[in-house]
Parts: sequence; structure tokens; C-alpha cells
Amino acid sequence: MSGLGILQLQQSQWCFFDVNFLDVTRPILLIQTTAAVAFPPAVASTSNTKYVGPTDLSILFERLSQPTVLYELLVLVVCGLVAWLIVNRLRARQNVPPEKNGVFLGRKGIDGALFPIVLLLFVLFVRFVLKDYLPFTLMQLAIPMLVALVVIRLVVKVVRSVFPDARWARRLERSVSWLAWLLLVLWVTDLLPSLLADMSALTLAFGGIDISLRQVVEAVFTVGLVLVAAMWLSTAIDHKLLSKAQGSELSVRKAVSNMIRVMLVFVGLMVALTAVGIDLTALSVLGGAIGVGIGFGLQKLASNYVSGFVILAERSLRIGDMVKVDGFEGTITDIRARFTVVRSLTGQESIVPNEMLLINRVENLSLADRRIWQSTNVSVAYSSDVHVVSALLAQAATTQERVLRDPEPTVSLIAFGSDGLVFTVGYWIQDPENGRMNVLSAINFEILRLLQAHAIEIPYPQRVVHLKSDKV
Repeated sequence: MSGLGILQLQQSQWCFFDVNFLDVTRPILLIQTTAAVAFPPAVASTSNTKYVGPTDLSILFERLSQPTVLYELLVLVVCGLVAWLIVNRLRARQNVPPEKNGVFLGRKGIDGALFPIVLLLFVLFVRFVLKDYLPFTLMQLAIPMLVALVVIRLVVKVVRSVFPDARWARRLERSVSWLAWLLLVLWVTDLLPSLLADMSALTLAFGGIDISLRQVVEAVFTVGLVLVAAMWLSTAIDHKLLSKAQGSELSVRKAVSNMIRVMLVFVGLMVALTAVGIDLTALSVLGGAIGVGIGFGLQKLASNYVSGFVILAERSLRIGDMVKVDGFEGTITDIRARFTVVRSLTGQESIVPNEMLLINRVENLSLADRRIWQSTNVSVAYSSDVHVVSALLAQAATTQERVLRDPEPTVSLIAFGSDGLVFTVGYWIQDPENGRMNVLSAINFEILRLLQAHAIEIPYPQRVVHLKSDKV
């Protein structure tokens, strides 16, 4: 059964007291109370006494002045040291890099979510073992503080893991911290039950169903926590699936990862709404509005999502492919559900909607073969030996490490220009992601050096002007 305050009971009566911590925790505690006072006099505890948050701060301060509080403090320090040693040993055993800021182990172990969880478990175990020998005051305050710390650490670390570069994540972290500590203060001062009761009394009609303000607040918190947890789980699955995948396998795993992310978010949203007591049939009107919105205003958004799954499924475009879209050339670095990221060799990134990749012409330079052919033109004087020039040009291309030997570079005499003979040097490379201009520049430098070393002239543009007038 659930209670919203300290029950008025006679001494030596027992009851169950449900402190609703906004559904984050619902510890059901067995208490002995005297006229709405949760803490009995500071005497040796018997096997039948457990305590909850105080309803009178003066009684709390009186109990904190008892000598037994020092023993409780010593027990808490020992539990903290043991929890710290366990977390550090786990971090060392898993060989976690120092710069990795994980959710449970953090950067130093003590700043992760695992440390307060282990410490809370130890405190609960010690309280259970020593309940017949020691009255608990400080430890009863430490337990809700540790619960609040666990919630803060989990939310903050998960948000940082899911949104590592988001600016609003910092504000959310501070808001969650302040809110958790505020709820703790309200619980300790016994104001939280009355606040929740007032929120439950405020109701509004929605689709023929009365929904209280408390349900709305709990729904917002529950949905937020479930969605963040679902996204964190999908991010972890992303890392496991994509860490060692390459080529076409990478695109397939990316498609599976995106599908898992969508399913987790959808299922999490449905479970969260059901958990807070909201009838999903009441959202039928909202679902119809969303359907109409997709049919009219959101059709482009829906089309981009569907196009993303089609691209990943048929593998016409893969992560790592060199493509040219709408005049922008670069490498595909990521394929999301709604858009694709193309990064050029100059460092610029283009966000391309997935629908554009399906309905427009896209040049995939590495779909079936990653090899790319390039060429450069050279003019030499008409008096040059064409066989010597051809050999020198082939040598200039062959000396470059990134130029393939099979097929080998080719040299062709393509035109008799107005100033000289025009040769074309063609060659193949298989790593365009490392740059194409640098290879072309290196070959041109080598061509110029070889031609100068063999005294082969590169002609300047020349024009002959005839003056028909007798007057100069």
C-alpha cells in the first residue's frame, strides 16, 4: 500500500510507508512511529526498529549528537574505502584507458556511477547486519543521499555518452543534480509527501480521462529517463556492431543499428507511458494528427527516413565510398536515418538528405572498384625526340609509390598544338581518400625535373603578328 505522509499511529504499532521519490525509487520501509515522529528516542536498537526520514528536525539534531553517530561514521568510511578498492580493481582488470569516461567506471573509478551503487549496497548490507546492535541515524540519512547520487551519476554519464558534444547536455546535468538534491531535502524535511498529495489533487480532463499534475510530472520524468536509457543502450550496441566492421559489412551493421535504435526508442516510449498509468487509447487523436502531419507536412521527413534504410539495405552507398553529389565530392563518413555525411578532402562536410541520394544522380567513384584514373598534360617543343619524352613521362609517373603498377601508367601523344606536341600521362591510384591533388602535383614536379635534366624544352606560347600597313 502507498502512503503520502507519516501515519498517526499509537506506539508499538507497525505500518508500511511508501516514500514516492517520483518513481525513481520506491523504498518500502518498516517503521515504528510515535505521534507522527519517525525517529524514536536514541536508545539501543532492537531487532524490530528501522527508521526513515525525520519529521522533526530538532529530533534529528538531537539524535545526531549521540555517541553512536561516531560508530556510524566509521562504518560509512570503511564502506566507502571498500567500495573504492573494488571499483579501482575492476577498472584495472578491464584495462580501461585513462582518457575513457565510461558510464559506470568514469575516468578515475570514483567519478563513475558504479562507486555510489557499490557503496549503497554495502551500506544496506551493514545496516541489515548491525540492526540489532546499533541505532541508525546517520546511516538513514546516507541512504537517500546515496540514492540521489546514483540517480545523478547515471543520468549525467548516460547523457554525456549519448550526446558527447551537445551544449544543452551541460545544462541538463546541472538541472538533474539540483532537482535530485531538492527532492532529497523535501524528503528529509517531510515536505515531499504533502507536495505530491497536492499535485495529485490537481487534475485535468484529456480525452475523457482525468489526469493529475503528478501523473504529468511523473510521465515527463519517466519518459525522459526511459528514452535516454534506450538511446544509451542503442549507442552501446552501435559501438559493438561497428567497431570492427569494414566495407559492405559496415553498411549492413549500420542498418541493423539504426533499426534497433528506432525500436528501442519506440518500445521505451510505450513502456514509459504505460508505467505512469496513461491509457494509450487516449492518444488515438494525437496519433491521427501525427498521421495527417506525415501525409502532408512531414512527408519529406518520412521520405528521408525510409530512404536511409533503403540505402543501407541495398548497399548502393557505403561508408567509405568516394561520391560526387550535386557538385560536391568527398568520402561518406556516416549514414544516419535521415541524412548522410559526406566529407571532402579539404575537410568540408556536407549534410545530404537521404532522399536526394535516391532521386538524384550520384557518382560513386568506388562502388565496384576503388581504383581511380587520373591524367596530366604536358607540351614539349616540336624538335624533341618523342620516344625519349614518352619514356621520361612514364618514368615520372612510375616513381610515385601511390601509382599502381598494374595497370601501368600510359603516355599518349594526343595533339599537335600551336606551340608544341601535347602528351597525356595517365595513371591509376587506389586510395583516393588520401588525396588526389598531391599525387598529381608530385608527378608534375618529377616531369619538370626530368625534362630539364635532359634539356627538353617546354615551349612558351608564341604568336606571329603581320603588319600590312607601310606606315610603322
